Amino acid sequence: MGALSNIEITTLVLFVFGFVLLIGGGEILVRGASRLAVSMGISPLVVGLTVVAFCTSAPELAVSIQAAVAGQGDLAVGNVIGSNISNILLILGIAALIAPVVIKQQLIIVDVPLMIIASLLMWVFALDGVVSPLEGALLFIGILGYILFAMAQSRREQRSVKAQYSDTYAPPARSSTPLWVSLSQVIIGVSLLVIGANWLVDGAVAVAKALGVGELIIGLTVIAVGTSLPELATSVIASARGERDIAAGNVIGSCIFNILGVLGATALLAPNGVAVPATAISFDLPIMVATAVACLPIFFSGNRISRGKGALFVGYYLAYVAYVVLAAIQHPALNILSTVALWFAIPLTIITLLTLFFRQLRANRLARAAPENAT
Repeated sequence: MGALSNIEITTLVLFVFGFVLLIGGGEILVRGASRLAVSMGISPLVVGLTVVAFCTSAPELAVSIQAAVAGQGDLAVGNVIGSNISNILLILGIAALIAPVVIKQQLIIVDVPLMIIASLLMWVFALDGVVSPLEGALLFIGILGYILFAMAQSRREQRSVKAQYSDTYAPPARSSTPLWVSLSQVIIGVSLLVIGANWLVDGAVAVAKALGVGELIIGLTVIAVGTSLPELATSVIASARGERDIAAGNVIGSCIFNILGVLGATALLAPNGVAVPATAISFDLPIMVATAVACLPIFFSGNRISRGKGALFVGYYLAYVAYVVLAAIQHPALNILSTVALWFAIPLTIITLLTLFFRQLRANRLARAAPENAT
C-alpha cells in the first residue's frame, strides 16, 4: 500500500461523496441562477459574474482564511494563484470541449481587463514578499466596487434582457417560477458545492501529505483544483445546458473574486498579512498574469472559445502542473520541459495570440466597411 496506506478509509469515502455532491450542487445552482435571472430581469452573464461566481468561490475563501490565520501563508497564496490558473485553463477548457463557449462583449471590454488589472495588482503587492492588511483592504474595497458596478450594469440592460428572455425562455406566464424557489435552489446548490469541495479537499490533502508534498505545491495544485471544483461543476453543467453566459461569466467573475475578495479578506484578517513565497513571485504569479492577459486575444477572436482552443487550454494546464510537480521533486525531466516551453511553446503561443488578435481586428474592420460600401 505504501504511503497511501496511512490514509483513513473514511477520508477516501468522503472524497468520493464530495465529488457526487459537487455535481448535484452544480446542477441545482445553475437551475436556480438561471431562473433567478429570468425572474429579476438580469442577464445570465451578470448572474454568472456575481452570484454564481462569488458563491462557487466560497471554498477558496474558507480555505485561504483558515490557512493564513494558522500561519500557512504558502497554502493561502498557492490556493488563489492556482485556482485562477485552473479556472481559466482547466475549467474554461473543459467547458469549451463540451460545447463552444460564446463570449459576450462585456467580458472582453470590461471584465477581462478588470481581471488583468487585479492580477497585476496582486503581483505588485506581492513583490516585497507579503500582502499587508492595508493592501488587503484595498483589494477588498475593489470587490465591493465591482459588485456595485455589476448591479448598475444589470439595471441598464433590463429592458432589452426582458425582451430577449420572452423569446428565449418562454412567455412569463409559462416560466413564472416563484422567486423563493429560485433562491432556495441557489442556497441549496451552494451548500452542496461547499460541503462537497471540503470533503474532496480533505481527501486530496491527506493523499498529498502522505506522499510528502510541500504546502505551496499542495496549494497550487491539490487545493487549487479542489476548491475550483465548484466552478468546474457549475461551468461544465452550464455549458452542457446551454447556459454559456453563466459558464464564461462564472470563471472570469471567480478569478476577480479570488484576488480582490479572497486574497483581500485573507490579508485583511491575518495578523501580519499573507506571506508570499519567492518561487510564487518569480514563477507562478507571472504565469497567472500571462494566463489572464492571454484571455483578451482568445476571447476577442470570434467572440467564442472553440473546442480546439479548449483543448489547447487543457493542454497548457497539464503542462503547468507537470512543471510544478517536476520542480518540486527536482526530476531530471524538468530541464527538457523547460527547454521545450522556453524555445517552442511560449514563442508559438505568443505568435498565435497576436495572429488571432490582428486577424479579428481586420475582420471587424471589413465588417464595418461593408455597410458603407453598400450605400
